[in-house]
Amino acid sequence: MESNRYFLLSSIALVLILFSCNPDQPKTVDQTLNVPLFQYQELEPRWNSFENPGSEKGKGGTENKGAKGHPYDILKAGETKVLLDVQGSGIITRMWFTIQDRSPEMLRSLKIEIFWDGSEKPAVSAPFGDFFGNGLGRMVAHQNELFANPEGRSFNCFIPMPFKTEAKVAVTNESNTDLNMLFYDIDFVKTKEWNNSNLYFHCFWNRDTATTPGVDYTILPKTEGKGRFLGVNFGVIANPIYQKSWWGEGEVKMYIDGDDEFPTLVGTGTEDYIGTAWGQGRFANRYTGCLVADTEKDQWTFYRFHIPDPIMFKTGLSVTIQAMGGNQKEKVIEMLDAGVPLIPVSIQEGQIFQGLMDSVPPVDLKNNKLISGWTNFYRSDDWSSTAYFYLDKPVNQLPELAKTEIRTYKLK
Repeated sequence: MESNRYFLLSSIALVLILFSCNPDQPKTVDQTLNVPLFQYQELEPRWNSFENPGSEKGKGGTENKGAKGHPYDILKAGETKVLLDVQGSGIITRMWFTIQDRSPEMLRSLKIEIFWDGSEKPAVSAPFGDFFGNGLGRMVAHQNELFANPEGRSFNCFIPMPFKTEAKVAVTNESNTDLNMLFYDIDFVKTKEWNNSNLYFHCFWNRDTATTPGVDYTILPKTEGKGRFLGVNFGVIANPIYQKSWWGEGEVKMYIDGDDEFPTLVGTGTEDYIGTAWGQGRFANRYTGCLVADTEKDQWTFYRFHIPDPIMFKTGLSVTIQAMGGNQKEKVIEMLDAGVPLIPVSIQEGQIFQGLMDSVPPVDLKNNKLISGWTNFYRSDDWSSTAYFYLDKPVNQLPELAKTEIRTYKLK
């Protein structure tokens, strides 16, 4: 009896092994790209640029007898250039760009869009600078797991982007100024098959120039489908009306698969979300960083990528962060008396932490029976963000990219 049972289990295990090793099973993106360096693969590499805009075999660098005949092009004001339009199945592995005008206005006025499988609506539609991790139109030399700007003059993206039947990448100049030099190189591999577990890459950019106290800022509106939240980069311009008060007490919230009033995932503070604490200075790591920490201009840009800690969802996802700050109670009272828009949230002194939101009527901070100490409060600031995610379909139902007037408003 025991031998029969052993034979049955062994047979099942053998079938599973053979099935998993079936050469007819399409490879996943990970199986395609992350193989040992010494193993050969049947992949066709392609580099797409102005030197070979069709990424055709044996057709690269044909102008000027192959002597750097077309390294860049002009992108006139109002013009759209389709930089990649390839048919068939493949994976975009790298994108590199540089432009001669890297002003904040141009970085926010240029629009990058990516379309999958013949879709008319883009899966990616974002300001050029923000997409590549340069928030608030500020170029900072850095490198992390997904993006790089080695010397503060270029734009690199290493996010793998599989496509089943077609990939198209376009850049539009929505400024009033011609862009005299646009260089680019989009690298991809052609594959012979599509694995149904592959997900399409998507991106959503948002900005609220004056958040409403008590209303969470939207990083990613409700998105329907199965997928993975890859991460986000932020830009914050702190409102001077709060007199240099700390702005970063807000918690990130992720509403997964039908969450309603309360989320499944919630953080503990803004700087906590990117792995630091007690304030937020400049640093750049693989998965988290703060590239701009400008206390003079009250500007911060920062990011987190959920690569070692994957965020998967089966039916839908939305992501928010609270626009919340803090200061000592006496300073908060002073601002309230001056009519500054804020809502006290909690107060802490020593080992005592007291929430203030459940009080009816609202707590009077001048009440002598109330403890003194650090007081958190909802506030109004200028938030922008670029959310990166994968989805099981080539299109999403998210709003269109905001107009240039919103994207470039009060950049400095």
